[in-house]
Amino acid sequence: MKTIIPKSHPRYESLIMRERISEGLKKGFVHETGLIAHGRGEAFDYIIGEKTQSFSDDAIQAAAKALVSAKHPVFSLNGNVVSLVGKESVQLSQLIPIVLEVNLFHKSDQRVQLLIKEMKKVGAEHVLGSHPTMHIPNLDHNRGLCEEKGIFSSDVVLVPLEDGDRCQALKDMGKYVITIDLNPLSRTAKTADITIVDNVTRAIPRLIYWINQIKDKNDDVSVLDTWDNNKNLKKIYTFLSKRLNHMD
Repeated sequence: MKTIIPKSHPRYESLIMRERISEGLKKGFVHETGLIAHGRGEAFDYIIGEKTQSFSDDAIQAAAKALVSAKHPVFSLNGNVVSLVGKESVQLSQLIPIVLEVNLFHKSDQRVQLLIKEMKKVGAEHVLGSHPTMHIPNLDHNRGLCEEKGIFSSDVVLVPLEDGDRCQALKDMGKYVITIDLNPLSRTAKTADITIVDNVTRAIPRLIYWINQIKDKNDDVSVLDTWDNNKNLKKIYTFLSKRLNHMD
């Protein structure tokens, strides 16, 4: 039976995300470990304040510029991303455009096909991932498998909810990596070129907003050599420390 959550509930948005992840598990989109990852991120979201902070928006704006200026940007999708922001991911991909590719740690052909089918159901015309003939060097697990016309040949990769070793492997290939990670202490957050510390359900719509702003105003998109990710992460650490020390 579907759970009915009233919008008046103080934890409405958080509970809706939980329901989407739970439903994704039932449909076969989400691996069971994806629930653990979501819960861990939710804990950090509480501390951040469950809203897009200024440091997050700065990173989102930088990411928008990087994606707009990219020659071959790719958006890497997993079960949690598809469950939480499938439609929004399609909208984002159509703006630039960005190639969509399903890439999973706990990979099975069935899960890949389910996710591709779901993305097409919400509007995607073409989604890669079913024919991974290439392999990211020095990455032994399944996330090393990718498509030649997708992640393997990309220059900029958007990888929300990522694992640190693939992030590093992509960097070692010379790719510019953008991640969305609520945990600013993770290997991924520290390794990526641009780390958006925000909930993916807020970050993707905000990314769409900034891309539209840049395209409409013909803004300068030179960010690859000017964005200081470590400096922004230090702002986040300071914010979190102050927030934890002054919580009622």
